[in-house]
Amino acid sequence: MFFKQFYLGCLAQASYMIGDGGEAAVVDPRRDVEEYLEEARRQNLQIRHVIETHLHADFVSGHRELAARTGARIYFGAKAGAKFDHVGVKEGDEIRMGEVVLRFLETPGHTPESVSIVVTDRSRSEAPEAVLTGDTLFIGDVGRPDLLGTRMSASELAGMLYDSLHGKLLALPDATKVFPAHGAGSLCGRNISKETSSTIGEQRRFNYALRPMSREDFIRLATADLPEAPEYFSRDVAMNREGAPELSRLPQPAGLSPDAAARLQSGGAVVLDTRPAASFGTAHVPGALHIGLSGQFASWAGALVSPEAPIVLVAEDPEQADEARVRLARVGIENVAGYLEGGVAAWEASGRRLAAIDQITVDELERRLEEHAVRVVDVRRPPEWESGHIADAAHVPLNELPQRAGELDRDGPLALVCAGGYRSSIATSLLEQRGFRRIANVVGGMAAWTMRAGAAA
Repeated sequence: MFFKQFYLGCLAQASYMIGDGGEAAVVDPRRDVEEYLEEARRQNLQIRHVIETHLHADFVSGHRELAARTGARIYFGAKAGAKFDHVGVKEGDEIRMGEVVLRFLETPGHTPESVSIVVTDRSRSEAPEAVLTGDTLFIGDVGRPDLLGTRMSASELAGMLYDSLHGKLLALPDATKVFPAHGAGSLCGRNISKETSSTIGEQRRFNYALRPMSREDFIRLATADLPEAPEYFSRDVAMNREGAPELSRLPQPAGLSPDAAARLQSGGAVVLDTRPAASFGTAHVPGALHIGLSGQFASWAGALVSPEAPIVLVAEDPEQADEARVRLARVGIENVAGYLEGGVAAWEASGRRLAAIDQITVDELERRLEEHAVRVVDVRRPPEWESGHIADAAHVPLNELPQRAGELDRDGPLALVCAGGYRSSIATSLLEQRGFRRIANVVGGMAAWTMRAGAAA
């Protein structure tokens, strides 16, 4: 059996290829499908099956393009309501490829149509070797039951999730390997581990949501303190149900002069700066939104960038601009007007002003705190905040900052901090757009702060 996990850090998303007997199945493909085609060629496999564990909310899938380019059939849970030709699978349905058997389990809870895929390689054993759990079971967590809005209550779905976990997934042998659709950073769970695989036995022992409890207690646990779902989730579900157009149909980003970029910005376009935080902090187009390509660019762009407004990219080179275009398309953002040709140097050469954001070390932050010359704003997620934070800091998670910026002192000095400096740089750009001027990004974030504190001790 050939088995490979494709992990995309930008989306904290995992997809899979499984093959035997000259054919292969791809599970939960991302929108840009070339890597699967190349891997199939390397392994002398024909992609015959494209499987979705559910209608994804946090990214746009490439199932239709992959099927169109290979002749493969597309498989969804029978309750998905997909609007194109597909196979609706139910409990116990199977796909056989050589000695490999893929058996479907209906595992609703994250969504009503969710399925998991039990993988057996009969050349080795009749026992299950692995299970692909989609967003039903993560490593260290379980899927959120609240992403359907008013279509079905979170409590009803949480009850289904309990039944799927305890009646089906935990009924598998402890040695069964677990491969989920997401890792740490995905908003489809609350506190997903950085590990991207495990076993049923390990999850039974260490996953907080699988410890012994009643169905009612699980429902309370699964529905408590859930973060707000980004608005783009519902848009991506709709695109996945309809089937997204081929990525190759989207135009390459064109180079824009500073004059053209400025006209677009004055007309409501988003200037999206994709460079590293240090480069953005040194000099950037005033009013630009900063989301660096080095981190979870696609997820944060989906959450913070309007799908209607044209986008002017600021990148280090045309290749980076094209990479940003692909990553935006992965979350359904397709309205890139172009990129600033020549970057910020060209903007400055045209006689236009550049803005800057102070980048401070944790040593400088400590000095300012001792002088009572700054207020710390921590933009991490609640579990991170609860694990430890700087005394007297304000806690405003980044996904809530656009709505809660008014709670902060617009005229007072603010230092933005996150785990490592990525999200806090995004936060500084959001505050700058809202008229905050005395703001700084803490380089290295809480990781550097904690290391410094440990060294001092």
